[in-house]
Amino acid sequence: MKTKDKIILASLDLFNENGERNVSTNHIAAHLNISPGNLYYHFRNKSDIIYEIFKNYKLMVDTYLNVPFDRAIHINDLIAYLDAVFNGLWAYRFLHRDLEHLLESDERLRKDYRQFTLDCLESVRAIIYEMEKSEIYRPMTDSQRQSKALNTWLIVTNWMTYLKTVHDEEKGSNALNRQTIKHGVYQILDYVMPYLHEDKQALATELQAAYRFDGIVPNSGI
Repeated sequence: MKTKDKIILASLDLFNENGERNVSTNHIAAHLNISPGNLYYHFRNKSDIIYEIFKNYKLMVDTYLNVPFDRAIHINDLIAYLDAVFNGLWAYRFLHRDLEHLLESDERLRKDYRQFTLDCLESVRAIIYEMEKSEIYRPMTDSQRQSKALNTWLIVTNWMTYLKTVHDEEKGSNALNRQTIKHGVYQILDYVMPYLHEDKQALATELQAAYRFDGIVPNSGI
């Protein structure tokens, strides 16, 4: 593996585990047992590393938010989309855990992330439309498709924030793990369930159960 790729992978691991603000380029170089000069040969600064990681994340998302071109879409595809999205959320969790800070720190990243958001919304809207054609979703207007795509995106991109703000104090870092992250699949399926054709709801409910993680919604005492 090339040194540049090693730097990207090591940085992703360190950012995920320790938080991006707690990791410097010197930490990354020491972790890889290379000199800071060697690191700076490939990246001018930490922002350049973060931007490269984001490009990898974007490429990954682009590969799975596509409708099948050789067959009709199936409800299992809906589960596959959501599973992939939340796997990506976990694999690149530092991006979502401190997104506002990262976007404020890099105008290039802010601009590209905005376009990434718009592209994802259009991809989700297209998937919803294909599911209508396959009689998975009930018929809806284009405005309703856009609204469903946006609400789905908001659940995904704010799921990490919810886990942090509601659970970190009582459970510490254990609140952020693969199981709690992937409970987001359960929440989105719960949201879209009323919009599925009745004959698809039983299978969707069965598939949804695999993503349930009790304790995500804390007892309010009411």
